[in-house]
Amino acid sequence: MTDVREPVKHTPLEDVQGLSLGIFLCGLGIHVLTHVGLITGQTAGLAVIISYLSGFSFGTVFFAINLPFYLVAYRRLGLEFTVKSLISVTLLSLVTDFLPLGFELGKVNVAIGALTFGSLVGLGLLAMFRHNGSLGGLGVIALLVQDTTGFRAGYVQLIADAIIFTVALFLFPWEVVAWSLLGAVVLNLVIAINHRRDRYIAT
Repeated sequence: MTDVREPVKHTPLEDVQGLSLGIFLCGLGIHVLTHVGLITGQTAGLAVIISYLSGFSFGTVFFAINLPFYLVAYRRLGLEFTVKSLISVTLLSLVTDFLPLGFELGKVNVAIGALTFGSLVGLGLLAMFRHNGSLGGLGVIALLVQDTTGFRAGYVQLIADAIIFTVALFLFPWEVVAWSLLGAVVLNLVIAINHRRDRYIAT
């Protein structure tokens, strides 16, 4: 006889804990990424590139660049998801701006930096996904495209990343882009292998 269990809802306290952990891990990963001078994909990648070119902090740019996506998120994914995303983006912006003040990094090998970034942010996003949170941005647009055209969201995100890294080739040395790709691959592998709704029933 098959053991069928009903999904178990996370409590509000569990959501706070999970989202806080996810934000902190993502903040640590981005701190390492920017310390070694690498980039990444998705909305965070756009924010990193603009931050490098403009001199504004990552946190400021990341917060601003996410603002247009909240209306789309509300219409597509509902109020709870949108509020959690707004809070998460705001807190991550603050974490990434203030973390360097109390957590200075010394010499970090660029390969180790890429691996560390990918691992930390991958784990951080997993924690956020398990608690119905996100860092907004292009992922919301990808879901909208999937709903309206049938073109899969994952492919939309891959195309967005391909565009971002192609543009980066004209702005940064190829070695920077190559090591950045390593970090992005690690991040996406962590998500792809571990984010399986059919394996985890808590929501």
